[in-house]
Amino acid sequence: MASSLPRSTPAEQQVDPAAILRFLDAVDGHPGVEMHSLMVLRHGQVVAEGWWAPYAKDDPHVLYSLSKSFTSTAVGLAIAEGRLSLDDRVLDVFPEDGPEEPSANLKAMRVRDLLAMSTGHHEDAIAGFPFDSDKSLARLFLALPVVHKPGTHFVYNTPATYLLSAMVQKRTGSSVLEFLRPRLFEPLGIDKPTWDADKHGISFGGFGLRIRTEDIARFGQMLLQKGSWQGRQLVPAQWIAAATSRQVSNGSDPRSDWEQGYGYQFWRCRHGLYRGDGAFGQFCIVMPEQDAVVAITSGTGDMGAVMEQVWEHLLPAMGPAALPAAAEAQAALRRKLGSLALLPQSGAASSPSAAQVSGKPYLFPRNDDGVEAVGLETSAGGTTLVLRRAGRDTRLFVGYGRWGTSVVLPTGAADEKAVASGAWTSDDTYTAKICLHETPFVVTLTLHFTGDALALDQQSNVAFGESRRPRLFGRR
Repeated sequence: MASSLPRSTPAEQQVDPAAILRFLDAVDGHPGVEMHSLMVLRHGQVVAEGWWAPYAKDDPHVLYSLSKSFTSTAVGLAIAEGRLSLDDRVLDVFPEDGPEEPSANLKAMRVRDLLAMSTGHHEDAIAGFPFDSDKSLARLFLALPVVHKPGTHFVYNTPATYLLSAMVQKRTGSSVLEFLRPRLFEPLGIDKPTWDADKHGISFGGFGLRIRTEDIARFGQMLLQKGSWQGRQLVPAQWIAAATSRQVSNGSDPRSDWEQGYGYQFWRCRHGLYRGDGAFGQFCIVMPEQDAVVAITSGTGDMGAVMEQVWEHLLPAMGPAALPAAAEAQAALRRKLGSLALLPQSGAASSPSAAQVSGKPYLFPRNDDGVEAVGLETSAGGTTLVLRRAGRDTRLFVGYGRWGTSVVLPTGAADEKAVASGAWTSDDTYTAKICLHETPFVVTLTLHFTGDALALDQQSNVAFGESRRPRLFGRR
């Protein structure tokens, strides 16, 4: 395990603790925000850190599109080593995957266009892009129509980042995960990163990376230090400057943090800041003028609200001089950071229905969610939720008034670690919250028992599609 980042002492405090408290109160009180972790660095030292239980310090968290900023760094390193250049044409890297008669726009597409999300595609192709295909994803990407001249039209484009990942692998012989391991991850002390890959072993690039909150903060601090880390230049300073600068216009609204310009897989923000971010609120925010980094993981459907709270509370609290002692505020902040938690499910510990349904699985006909059976087992020790998917039973001890113990839960595409909290919310209804604590997702299962029938409702805190699934009906 790598050594931790240095922690500041109260005498070294460079961010007003009362402002951090206001930030925590604001995000906890915002209906569209569910925080999972926070780490604030100032002058290279951690001034605040906290995890909302059951999320924990050593848990990796899926980054979604924050992964893109790491892919950009891999491209920058490959360029520094002479493996790629910004002006390499895409078809020259993948001549075997291009269409028989490529358009003039496709012929003109370069590495810099992929990095700046200005490939010439008219709209984001991710919705219909088959990342799970057995076919060459590079070939499928190069078959997409290129409507605009590359470099002239910004559109967010996750498949373009996949192609950057594929380029790095083709030119170096290593996936971006393995390419970055000795060059970035190991020097930064980022332990055991994982990155989802396609069926050909190419890291997805635009998503799929999992690391800890402190790892996000380390990455941000390296960016803040212009690629330098502990006296060693990991990434060329000129690459950091280019990647985090405005390379293309993405709008003109001065109030929007999505219209301040886009770099090479980095967003420009208001107030002269920049960030990498991922779906549902995964953030690495770098504040050059303040010499600060804010790392956040969350499960929110309102990413803008998270940034607004950072701008409102944290940014003004970072003055140029050391702050006077504030022992009372420091103590209050320590208490707050040590007690952060997602609320467990409220309700009753038992119900007249508990004994009637205990140990009796309810079977479901084939359904899109892959749920085959659900059951409750109650005992003096508490309640266990039994879920069956793909012929595999998973037993989740459901904490009452707290979160239970972590188990591996099959979720369809992959297995995820999960903890649960539950209670009887009426005489015939049991509700369980299942927190997949290495992801943004908290799924609420509501079990309505009527005789030998069970109606099952499922709702997620956030989702790429509908957060509420169709009701399923099972029988004992």
